[in-house]
Amino acid sequence: MDKVSKEDRQLFQNTVDSAHLPDKDRAKLTTSAKKQPPFCKYSVATRGSIGSSEVVNFAKNGICEKTSKKMRSGNINFTATIDLHGYKAREACEALADFIYQHQSEQFVHIIHGKGYQSENGISILKTQVVNFLKQHPQILACHSCPPKQGGTGAVFALLKKL
Repeated sequence: MDKVSKEDRQLFQNTVDSAHLPDKDRAKLTTSAKKQPPFCKYSVATRGSIGSSEVVNFAKNGICEKTSKKMRSGNINFTATIDLHGYKAREACEALADFIYQHQSEQFVHIIHGKGYQSENGISILKTQVVNFLKQHPQILACHSCPPKQGGTGAVFALLKKL
């Protein structure tokens, strides 16, 4: 590959700098590039309904088996991760909404909620809240408990809708 001369670089830079989009096109560009605000219309769980060792498996219609298998096996390349240990239900939802908003261009996210060993009767309020939140979130298509090496039933992979 040939190197670009300084003159050619300067010519390109001058051309780009002087380019002008009509206002109607500029508005389309900035509008389409804007991200949606974080999801904030969710219900908060007051009691847990999911056991600490219970496997989470949720998918909306149309999710292919290959993608579900990928989540179950943990065969996912690098994913953004959030650890919600120690959060109260409402705090976890707020953090999760911001986290999904910040990573909405990714295919998967990794959410660590813990197993809730210190919860009453082994029923985790935080795990229940995270799963309920993900089911309500319009951008989440599926979620599944992680394999043991990635958190087991104390974490989930979530599949995000492509924007």
